[in-house]
Amino acid sequence: MTARMHRMPFGAEVGPRATAFRLWAPGADEVTLLLDDGSRTFAMRARGDGFRETAVDDAAAGTRYAFRIDGQVVVPDPASRANPDGVHGQSIVVDPLAYRWRDATWRGRPWEEAVVYELHVGAFTPRGTFAAIVERLPELADVGVTAIELMPVAAFPGTRNWGYDGVLAFAPAAAYGTPDDLRGLVDAAHAHGIMMLLDVVYNHFGPEGNYLHLYAPQFFNPRHRTPWGAAINFDAEGSRTVRDFFIHNALYWLEEFHFDGLRLDAVHAIVDDSEPHIVAEIACRVRERFDGCREVHVVLENDRNQARFLRRSASGRPVLATAQWNDDLHHALHVIATGESDGYYADYATSPVASVGRALAEGFVFQGQASEFRHGEHRGEPSADLPPAAFVSFAQNHDQVGNRALGERLVSLADPGVLRALVACILLSPAPPLLFMGEEFGASTPFLFFCDFDGELADAVTRGRRAEFARFPAFRSDAARESIPDPNDPATYSASKLDWAEPVSMPGRKWLVYYQTLLAVRRRHVVPFAREVAHGGSFDVRDDTLLFVRWTARRGATLHLVANLSNEAAENVAFPAGERVYAGDAALAPTGMGRELPPFCVALFVDPAQ
Repeated sequence: MTARMHRMPFGAEVGPRATAFRLWAPGADEVTLLLDDGSRTFAMRARGDGFRETAVDDAAAGTRYAFRIDGQVVVPDPASRANPDGVHGQSIVVDPLAYRWRDATWRGRPWEEAVVYELHVGAFTPRGTFAAIVERLPELADVGVTAIELMPVAAFPGTRNWGYDGVLAFAPAAAYGTPDDLRGLVDAAHAHGIMMLLDVVYNHFGPEGNYLHLYAPQFFNPRHRTPWGAAINFDAEGSRTVRDFFIHNALYWLEEFHFDGLRLDAVHAIVDDSEPHIVAEIACRVRERFDGCREVHVVLENDRNQARFLRRSASGRPVLATAQWNDDLHHALHVIATGESDGYYADYATSPVASVGRALAEGFVFQGQASEFRHGEHRGEPSADLPPAAFVSFAQNHDQVGNRALGERLVSLADPGVLRALVACILLSPAPPLLFMGEEFGASTPFLFFCDFDGELADAVTRGRRAEFARFPAFRSDAARESIPDPNDPATYSASKLDWAEPVSMPGRKWLVYYQTLLAVRRRHVVPFAREVAHGGSFDVRDDTLLFVRWTARRGATLHLVANLSNEAAENVAFPAGERVYAGDAALAPTGMGRELPPFCVALFVDPAQ
C-alpha cells in the first residue's frame, strides 16, 4: 500500500519529531497559535517575509488548532486540511500519510477516453456524502462513465452549497465526510477504472468565513474588481505568495488525494495582468510535476474562448490546459431543444444547426466574431487547428440547469426525440462528453440554486437570486418572482437530490439503455479514432437542418456524423462512404446510396484509411 503527502509552505505539517505550523500574515503585528481549544498557546516567530511559524512536538494528528491575530480575532488556518466544525471553527491537524492507498498501479486514463460525469456530492445521494458515492460507482461504470467530476468540495459556510462559495481551499467540506472519506472515494473509483476530477475555484472566495483580509490584505488587489469584490492578488506586491498558495492547492489535490485532474472554474473572472498568467503557471507546474508519471488533466471554464490556453505540442500533447468546457455547443443545442432565445442564446438563434456543426468541427463558435449579446464585442480566438479533445461537449451541466429559475432539466423542456438526437451528436463526436448527474436516466428532479447563509447575507442572496430573473417575461411580477425557490430553504436543497427510484422505472430504464448503447458505440468506434485526430474537422449544412460533420485522423481514416435536426424527414441524403456503425432505429440504405433520413435521426460512419 502507498502513502501520499504534498509538502507546502502553508498550514500544519506533521513531521517525524514535531508538527510545524505556518501562517502568512503580513498584515499582523502578532500571531499566536492556539491548541486544544486555546488551553495551550505558542507565540509564532516572524520570518521576515510575512510568514509566522512555530513547531510543537506533541501536536499529533487530531489536534485542534487556530490562530489569534493581534491578541483579538481567532481564525482558522486558511490552508487547513480539515475543519470539522465549519469554516468559523478550529482547524484540525491531519496526517495524510496515515491513509494507505490501494491504487499504486493506477496511472490514469488518456483524455480521449473520458466520459465525464459531473455530480454534486450532497445532491447525488440521499446521504450526500463521499462514502455514499462509492456505493453507486458500479452503476456509473456500467453506463460507460470513465471520469467523475466533483463540483467544488472546499469548505464553505453551512452544510448546503454548490461549492463555489468555498473559503478554505484545502479542507474538504465536513458535511460530506472526512479527508480520508474523500481519499476512499478516489481509491474506489480507480478500482473501477474511473478517473476522478475536481472542480476548483481560484477566482474568488465566498462571502462568509474568509478571514484573510484581517491579517493578509495583500491577498487581494483592490485595483481590480470582480463580481465578488476586490480580486485575488495575482499581479501586485505580495502576489508571489498568493500565486504559490493556489499552485500548491492544485498540486495538493492531485498529489495528496490522487485526483486525475482539475476543472478551473470561470478563469475569465481571474484578473492577472502579469506574465505568465496564473492559469498558465498552474498548468505548467502540473505538467512539470506529473507528465511522464501519470495522466493528469487540466480543464478550463473560460467564457472568453481563449484558444491560447489549449495549444498542443508538436507531438500533440497539451502544453497548458487539456481542454475547455464548450459552452458555445451547449447554447446552440439548447436553442434547438427548447426554442429559447433569451440572453446569450440570442447569439445562436439565427442558425443553430450551423452553430452546432461549427462547434463539433472546430471547437468554438465564436472565434473572434462580434457577439450580439455582448453589444458587438468581439469574442474568442481561432480554434479550428485544435483537436476535438481540447473541448468538452455537453447538453446539460450544473450551471445551465441550476441557473434557471426553477432548475429544470432538458428532459422536462424538450421533446424526447429531439433530446435523443442531440445527445447522440454529443456522444458520437470525438470531443470528450460530459453528463450531468441523473441525465443518464432522465432524472425529473430539478437542480436548484441552494446555499446555507444566515441573517442579512441570507436575505440578500434570496433577494438577489429572485431579482436576476426580473427581465424574463415569466417572472416580471413580484408574485412570480416570489415563487422562485429560496436558496437558503433546506427544502430547496432536498428537492435537488436525485431520486434513485427513477433509474429502475420504465422511463428511466429506457434512457439508461439509450446512453449505454451510444457509449458502447463511442467506446468501440469513436475513442480509437479520437486518439488519431490532430486538428478540427469540417461541416456542411443543408436546408438549415441537415448537418454533415467530418473529422480526419492522422492516418487518413474519416469519421462522419450525419444528423437530421428537424421535424421532417430529409430526402435524397447522400450518405458518406464507409461502415455505418450507428443509425438509431432508422433503416438506412447501404453505404454510399442516397436515402431518406427520418426526423431527428443521427447516423455515424467510419471510413477507414485507404
